[in-house]
Amino acid sequence: MKATRIVGMLAVAVMAGVPALAQTADEIIEKHLAASGGRAAYAKITSRTATGTITVTTPIGDLSGNIDVFSKKPNKSRTLIKLDLTAVGAGQMTSDQRFDGTTGYVMDTLQGNRTIEGSQLDAMKNGSFPSPLLTYKEMGATLTMDERAKVGGKEAYVLKMTPKAGPPMRLFIDADSFMLVRTAVTLNVPQLGGDIEQVVDFSDFRDVDGVKIPFVTKSTNPAQTVTATMTSVKHNSDIDDASFTKP
Repeated sequence: MKATRIVGMLAVAVMAGVPALAQTADEIIEKHLAASGGRAAYAKITSRTATGTITVTTPIGDLSGNIDVFSKKPNKSRTLIKLDLTAVGAGQMTSDQRFDGTTGYVMDTLQGNRTIEGSQLDAMKNGSFPSPLLTYKEMGATLTMDERAKVGGKEAYVLKMTPKAGPPMRLFIDADSFMLVRTAVTLNVPQLGGDIEQVVDFSDFRDVDGVKIPFVTKSTNPAQTVTATMTSVKHNSDIDDASFTKP
């Protein structure tokens, strides 16, 4: 009896020293979706309109302005930025980037109008609203696990999402909250001299209609840092499809 008890105690001790089975990338995505609102809440969202302020940090100083972001199922998007460049002697700049689900176009009063092509267009096509993580399997993307990393001093799972076409993206999901706190992707941007890594950090999550939305987004590349702070986020507004197309 005593020997049996000792063996049992040893078994408990050994099991206590065995770490929990590693989570798969798919399981982490499902935990993220649940933590950010759940599939049922996401399913009720058909469009989003967000407005706020923007600060662009450049080698010549900070520039400020306003930003409006429009999104609509299945993957339409539009970002309208009005930036005050009087500090550098250029007046007001307007950038209106549109994507209708197939083609992308930018109207830019500073750099000129242009069609979005290459890896930038591929990345837009791989997106979907309200979250590409809801449908990545149906879209043919694959997920793999990388080593954990620190984001803002906190542990994060790092997943690599590889689409059927276009650039892969790394996803950083907080190990405690399971919120998506960072993405990183390499894009070819001719206006910035070629391939650049675009890192986007998400913070200040707030509940809007049952879904947690980051109200602060910081996008960083070798040329500049752009911080957008939203003041209003509304769902299911009626957005005309024509607003996403080239005029």
